[in-house]
Amino acid sequence: MKQWYWVVGVSVILIGVALFLFGTPERVVRLLRRDSTWQTMQANGVWRVGMDASFPPFEWLDENGQPIGYDVELAERMAAAWGLELRIVPIGFDSLGDALQTGQIDSVVSALPYDERLTRNIAYSAPYFDAGLALATLPDSSVQSVADLAGQTVAVELGSMGDMVGRRLQREDPSIAIERYDTPEQAVAALEDGSVEALLVDHITLRMAQISGSPLVRVGPLLESNPYVIAMPIHAYELQDAVAERLAQLQAEGILAEMEAKWFNRVE
Repeated sequence: MKQWYWVVGVSVILIGVALFLFGTPERVVRLLRRDSTWQTMQANGVWRVGMDASFPPFEWLDENGQPIGYDVELAERMAAAWGLELRIVPIGFDSLGDALQTGQIDSVVSALPYDERLTRNIAYSAPYFDAGLALATLPDSSVQSVADLAGQTVAVELGSMGDMVGRRLQREDPSIAIERYDTPEQAVAALEDGSVEALLVDHITLRMAQISGSPLVRVGPLLESNPYVIAMPIHAYELQDAVAERLAQLQAEGILAEMEAKWFNRVE
């Protein structure tokens, strides 16, 4: 019995020392728990990434059936920095989370929105792109914020997030007119030809239009956020740290912006 108390006492002391030296309990757990995902990746020399290659410009298949796009290049750059082979595992979007939690893949890189409901089982990286809702106008427009939409006509895609926000704005101010179009491209064209004074559209469509030469400008911050993130196993601490470090490097070096300009102008 005394020996058991001694073991417990020593364990408590060691944990206390670890907390003092390394800070939060989470950091101590990271140090004490082995990251089997990262260790297996290193042992096999492979990073298995789940992806649904059906969402350009982030991921789609070229004429040879090979995945290309923003997310593909992002994963390639990460794997290369770690000295690993990238192995893209094709999985339907709705099955990506299950594949991650059952160990079929090491990560998800597939225009994946952050989902707070899954954070008990899945770890997310910092956002690398926000596909949320933007307010756009022409450069010489008097509309400089949502407050300036009174008495203006706003284009939206029917049934989109922009449509929902437009309905809400119209309830708050009935003087705002909403014009609905079947596709986001039609809504963009309506603003470009002067049929409307403003546009509520997802950030992806707006950036693709801008990179393709459209004069449209975004007004203010995004009205709704929809961040894209990389998903990893909840206890893959070393992998999470490696992803965080590499994403920060790519952001600081301007590589993410270069990739955006490259792929958002190349949808086949």
